[in-house]
Amino acid sequence: MSADIHVLSAGAIEPGLIAVADAFRSQGGQDVRITWATTPVIRKRIASGEAADVVIATHEAIDDFTQDGKVAGKGRVQIGRVGIGIVMRRTLREPDISSAGALKYAVLDADSVVFNRASSGLYVERMLGDMGILERIQSKTSRYGNGPAMMEHLINGKGKEIGFGAITEILMFRDKGLKLAGPLPDEIQHYTDYVAATITASPNPGGAKQFTRYLATPAAKALFAAHGIE
Repeated sequence: MSADIHVLSAGAIEPGLIAVADAFRSQGGQDVRITWATTPVIRKRIASGEAADVVIATHEAIDDFTQDGKVAGKGRVQIGRVGIGIVMRRTLREPDISSAGALKYAVLDADSVVFNRASSGLYVERMLGDMGILERIQSKTSRYGNGPAMMEHLINGKGKEIGFGAITEILMFRDKGLKLAGPLPDEIQHYTDYVAATITASPNPGGAKQFTRYLATPAAKALFAAHGIE
């Protein structure tokens, strides 16, 4: 049997999953090794047959993996959902983001706009398009492959910048010079649901099933909730 359990996971649930993996380990479970990636990258890795035991990705991606026979059809676990928030450097004054209209003005007024190419970024792109401002802000928009790279841009940036990302990821950078200005207004908020499933070609099927079952326990659910995963 493999010495550890390899989990391929979306980064938006990072703080909660780290806490859950630590708790699993402390209760005598095998060591858990986590590889973080955006859902689009996870899709490519799963399609290429990457050797892993458990995958945690969006509900839609897990449905596709199940249909393709890449993950087990039974035993999947609903992890929770993550909303999108607005992130800024701590020194900047927060704009009015209380409504979709106010947010539109804040984006147009910003010196630059930053978001990622992960699940949250794909939604933000559609949202800005629906607002009719995506083309207007193209020249001042920067996009990064994942949330941490985007956060680093903001930390080291200058001027009146505004960023969008998973609320859970934004909160991870509270002690590094950034702040959560607030969630998206209710009328345009978007939640991404994350699901865990065992990979059919898992090198460690016993460990994969054990860890996936643990993800469904009340203790694990409480840890996810404590880290902003609803």
